[in-house]
Amino acid sequence: MHPTQKKITTHTIRTKKAMGEKITMLTAYDFSFARLLDQAGIDILLVGDSAANTMAGYETTIPITLDQMIYHGQCVVRAVNRALVVIDLPFGSYQRSCEQALDSAVRVMKETGGHAVKLEGGEEMATTIRKIVHAGIPVMGHLGLTPQSIYQFGSYATRAKQTAEAEQIKRDVKALEEAGCFAIVLEKIPALLAKELTEMVGVPLIGIGAGKYCDGQVLVMHDMLGMQTDFSPRFIRRYANLQENIQQAVAQYCKDVREGGFPDESESY
Repeated sequence: MHPTQKKITTHTIRTKKAMGEKITMLTAYDFSFARLLDQAGIDILLVGDSAANTMAGYETTIPITLDQMIYHGQCVVRAVNRALVVIDLPFGSYQRSCEQALDSAVRVMKETGGHAVKLEGGEEMATTIRKIVHAGIPVMGHLGLTPQSIYQFGSYATRAKQTAEAEQIKRDVKALEEAGCFAIVLEKIPALLAKELTEMVGVPLIGIGAGKYCDGQVLVMHDMLGMQTDFSPRFIRRYANLQENIQQAVAQYCKDVREGGFPDESESY
């Protein structure tokens, strides 16, 4: 880390909202990419349970285990000098009881060296969040479309479009703020609702498919870098086309090897 670069902390994130500075966040799951993202100046790296999709090929985030999340967290933490590392608590590791949730959070913090955990849910999770925070572990919340509940929702449609659900998410945001969350992810909700929520609370709200008014934005790294293009919801902006670049590079490598063009004399001992 450059001497002039300060390490990002939960205090930094809260201060950014107070100062009107936007927060940047991307997912990361391994050492190599985490190092690149950290060096590029990202504020927060989320070791997301989306690793179940991007790294393991599952259809949903449900199958990934706590042990697997800890492994990915360890890989990312070893790469990072500046960014705040937040690690998802996976499905089944915190829903049973406050005690189970605290045990899982403690394992994540002790075994990865990460800086915070993230979990999904609203008012019903407030007591659990409060218990984890009181133990000294920072918690990031997650509202709106919560992928761990996808079978309950039945689809990936935009959440909180109806009045009743919009009012509930307002209560949820307040409950999570009061429980001690240092930040909350808002996923796939109407932009104007996200704007109202952002102005309503002091805790930073980080959007994904929630419009431009949030205090920050998060995307899955693989989507943003164009490493997989079969998933194309409107909220994704592709800043690169690595899928095409990688396939072209590998095809050229195969051609060179098969035709005897690699290695040449300068690449041999």
